[in-house]
Amino acid sequence: MRLAILSQSRRLYSTHRLLAAARRERIEAHVVDYLECRVRMTTDRLEVVSRGKPLSSFDAIIPRVPSSETAQGCMIVRQLEHLGARSPNGADAIERSRDKLRAMQDLGAAGLPIPPTAVAHPARETRDLVEDVGGAPVVVKLIEGTQGVGVILCETLQAAEAVVDAIRSLRGRYLVQRFIAEARGSDLRYFVVGDTVVAAMRRTAQPGEFRSNLHRGGEVEGIAPDPDEAAIAVRAAKTLGLGVAGVDLLRSEDGPMLLEVNSSPGLEGIEKATGIDVARAIVRHVAQR
Repeated sequence: MRLAILSQSRRLYSTHRLLAAARRERIEAHVVDYLECRVRMTTDRLEVVSRGKPLSSFDAIIPRVPSSETAQGCMIVRQLEHLGARSPNGADAIERSRDKLRAMQDLGAAGLPIPPTAVAHPARETRDLVEDVGGAPVVVKLIEGTQGVGVILCETLQAAEAVVDAIRSLRGRYLVQRFIAEARGSDLRYFVVGDTVVAAMRRTAQPGEFRSNLHRGGEVEGIAPDPDEAAIAVRAAKTLGLGVAGVDLLRSEDGPMLLEVNSSPGLEGIEKATGIDVARAIVRHVAQR
């Protein structure tokens, strides 16, 4: 089996761990920098070219594509899929998960629990959107944001209007969600591989901050997965077509609610918090498929 790990550098924690896990499983693994690749197509031939040479065929790929490089990363993933490589997260699934609006629509349509969410044409009054989700405080999110960037807590209607006006002036896309105050700056990351939650952790925001992302300074601790929450996480990943996903949930007064489904979740935080070899679980899943 030949495995390609699509990543900008083998020195990145997640890439290094996946490469080491593949070697322990006696799988021939290569790190391919998708930013160094281009595609070539004719009627009867498809190729991925890296540094002037066509890539040899791969049996499977593991994409490690950040949100900022979704278009380029998915172009390479899709081309490799056409060439016969299997991926736990295909290009279409990655693109679907990266669009927060589309993901919320798909998750809600599947009957999964999501926070009250409202979106409209930019010309619509912000007041209507805030009322749609139950009134202030609300969270305004950039639809393409990641790692907590572009997520703003607005305590009042006036604050929401100011934030939305700024986003509109930059022609940004956004959505408005109810702020789940009872979560108290804490959320849960369930790491899904195939049909199973292989690890889970709680993330807690720094004092004065409501975003619990590690990139925002959040603290983490490993937890035992709750069966009901784990079932929601697995269903959410499957709904978006993801075989590997970091599923973020909040515990609200109405039960667990889905915040986001990440198609390229980092391994460092959850492996160190739980002591679980998540990288090996991913590699084994890919090999079994």
